Amino acid sequence: MTPQDSAFEAYQPRSPEFRAAVDALRGMRQDLFHDAFAYRPLPRSTADGRLTRRLKGRAREYAAWSPHALITAAGLLAMFIATNDEARGAGSNMILGLLALAPVLLTMVRPVGAFWLSMAATPIATALATEFDDEWPWRNGSFICHLTVLTIVAIRTRPRTAAWMWALTAFYGIGATIVAGGHAFGSDTAQMLFLSALVLFGVTVRHIRHDAEQEVTAQQTVTAHERSRRTLLEERTTIARELHDVVAHHMSVVAIQAEAAPYRVENPPPELERAFVTIRENAVAALTELRRVLGVVRAEDYEAPDAPQPTLADMDALLANVRDAGLSVDKAVTGAVRELPQGVELSAYRIVQEALSNTLRHAPGASARVEIGYVLGGLGLRIVNGPMPEPSLVKPSPGAGHGITGMRERVSMLNGEMTTAPADGGGYEVTVFLPVPMPSASEPVPSASEPAPGAREGDA
Repeated sequence: MTPQDSAFEAYQPRSPEFRAAVDALRGMRQDLFHDAFAYRPLPRSTADGRLTRRLKGRAREYAAWSPHALITAAGLLAMFIATNDEARGAGSNMILGLLALAPVLLTMVRPVGAFWLSMAATPIATALATEFDDEWPWRNGSFICHLTVLTIVAIRTRPRTAAWMWALTAFYGIGATIVAGGHAFGSDTAQMLFLSALVLFGVTVRHIRHDAEQEVTAQQTVTAHERSRRTLLEERTTIARELHDVVAHHMSVVAIQAEAAPYRVENPPPELERAFVTIRENAVAALTELRRVLGVVRAEDYEAPDAPQPTLADMDALLANVRDAGLSVDKAVTGAVRELPQGVELSAYRIVQEALSNTLRHAPGASARVEIGYVLGGLGLRIVNGPMPEPSLVKPSPGAGHGITGMRERVSMLNGEMTTAPADGGGYEVTVFLPVPMPSASEPVPSASEPAPGAREGDA
């Protein structure tokens, strides 16, 4: 805020009329006085115009300077008219021509300054005239010059600036007419104000139309983007629904067949019954998870069933499950076992689950080890599997790498660190560290020498 603005606000009464006047004066100062002679060169026209688009070669390059050429031609026309006015001598005639040319040319680099130069040149040109007649307060050259300057500056600025320029032109013209006294009836102020009002009105309409076209174009761009995004979401929803229907159907069939399979064999061995029970439990669990994740897209009023999310306390059940699937896995816990934030517990469980699933798919028959370390600043995980035995009856299945990507996303979400690399002696190793905020001073921190209940070392 400038000191002038502070002064205005310091003496600003409660009258809304005075406030409106102060705001108007502040707007005029911003448009016509603040950086009035700032350097704003006129840019070249684009090559995508209606006329320049049809040109080729150098003609197209030269056409980009057409606005500058038109302004120069208008300045030369004003200069020619000004030099034909009756002046007090050849020197005065030359000055009249320069006073008409300079403001027009200045509009190409300093538009607002050109307006002020034209206003200042008008009384000088009038003073150099031999007689007034009906050319008061604008001589012929000054009339063309000022009208041209108003038009160009209005095109290069905004409608509010054009309105202020017209108001100041009217103030000068009416004031000069009053001062002239006997020449009041021969004033050309009315012609200037009428013609400039028509020109500025046309320029304002052009500005409004241009802004409206830009707004419509921007709105159409946003609408097209939203339409494509909505189409993509609808396509994804359709795929998700089809995936839910197909996978849910087949998982249901697997569960039913696994439950009925032991009854089709006379005196099945206990190992076979336990295998089919495990298959059925896994199928039902997978079906429940699938419905929870994808069921939401089947209907807008679908409500996912409430169920507790797994934590590290459920790790033994997970390891028992993969052991039943044929994976030999050991677990080791170090540090003081404590309750961690729910997001850390869930992410750690899912990371171990995915790592063990990768071992089952890519290294069937290999053994694995899960190490969980509780440290003061967070939680460490290390899942390592040995090499696949040779020969192996089960072939490894290829993967797309989505499992590793999913683990990295979970770790990144918690600002953790994760490394994956081949293990020494063969196999693969996944190492993760998930930071956990330090507990407040009021919360007791278990000592590393006194493990919390449930801590186990080398639990197999």
